[in-house]
Amino acid sequence: MKIELEPIGIVRTNIKNVPRHWTVSDAKGMLVIDKKYTVGLKDIRPGQRIIIIFHFHQSPGFTQDFMIQTPPHRKENLGVFSTCSPIRPNPVGMSVLEVVSIENNIIHIKGLDMLDGTPIIDIKPMIENCTKEIQSRR
Repeated sequence: MKIELEPIGIVRTNIKNVPRHWTVSDAKGMLVIDKKYTVGLKDIRPGQRIIIIFHFHQSPGFTQDFMIQTPPHRKENLGVFSTCSPIRPNPVGMSVLEVVSIENNIIHIKGLDMLDGTPIIDIKPMIENCTKEIQSRR
């Protein structure tokens, strides 16, 4: 099976030393979404947290040598699926970012942990209390 994805936009930032993870980041930047998707952004609001699915476009290719890794902030070796490493069998990342503002197809965000030019695959809402959300739909 082959899966093909097309980016819906790209990350723009002038941050040189990007934080290693969104949970430790106050960095700001922009998500520049392709204009053809602007209408789909209509209910995104400042203060909201959104989930960004992206492609680790500058990561080296994955080999069996990367199956066990030692994250820079940890001392022990961990299996790749127990880490947030950008070196993965499928180089897909996920970040939860805070929306600062939105103008047409540009979302200004805080909590950035992606490089300038990172391809954005998808945007999803962050549902803080999933249980209540599910129960309210029943």
